[in-house]
Amino acid sequence: MFKGRHFDRSVILLCVRWYLAYNLSLRNLKEMMAERGIELDHSTIHRWAIYFSPRLLERFNRRKRTVTRKWNFDETYIRVKGEWMYLYRAIDGNGDTVEFYFSKDRDLKAAKRFICKALARHRRPDCITIDGSQTNRLAIVQCDTESQLKGQGIERGRRIAIRSSKYRNNGIEQDHRRVKRRIRSMLGFKSEASASITLAGIELVHMMRKQQGLFAYSRVLTLKEQFEAVAA
Repeated sequence: MFKGRHFDRSVILLCVRWYLAYNLSLRNLKEMMAERGIELDHSTIHRWAIYFSPRLLERFNRRKRTVTRKWNFDETYIRVKGEWMYLYRAIDGNGDTVEFYFSKDRDLKAAKRFICKALARHRRPDCITIDGSQTNRLAIVQCDTESQLKGQGIERGRRIAIRSSKYRNNGIEQDHRRVKRRIRSMLGFKSEASASITLAGIELVHMMRKQQGLFAYSRVLTLKEQFEAVAA
């Protein structure tokens, strides 16, 4: 993954991790690297984040522990070039991230893409809690029916229970805030593609902080150790 890179692997991982995990701008990181005798441009750090984030996420997903069968599903707003776009997210009963999906639109098609993505990666849940959105309810019903017809359900004929409760969905609202806290300090996303990849990297760090990765260690790993293990 790092073959042919001008800078050492440790420098690249450090910059990508700090950019995704902490409230630092690209220019902050450029100055911090300069203090360590490493001269690089802020655009180089951005290119690293865009290139390595999806690759690190893919490797992490291979180690991701199994989620529970009770999910909370909701979407939140993300501003890109002055326009509102949407980040669909789901967490399980333990607060672990189930899945996420970034979309330009907030409609049935986008909700179905998210639900189908989650069902394809994880076991069928027993129950999904939503905040009252009829669009999200319909997306769950349609995706559930389609997966049943394809024989993807563990128990044929068993339907996913849907609960509509604003109170029960408070957990995912809090989880949204932890992700968006990192976004606020950025100078804004310039494109939908860049936003999608950067958000995936932020979600990766968020899952690492929840210790959702399964590693061959008996102790809790730091963010740095998890990045190094995933990149190995």
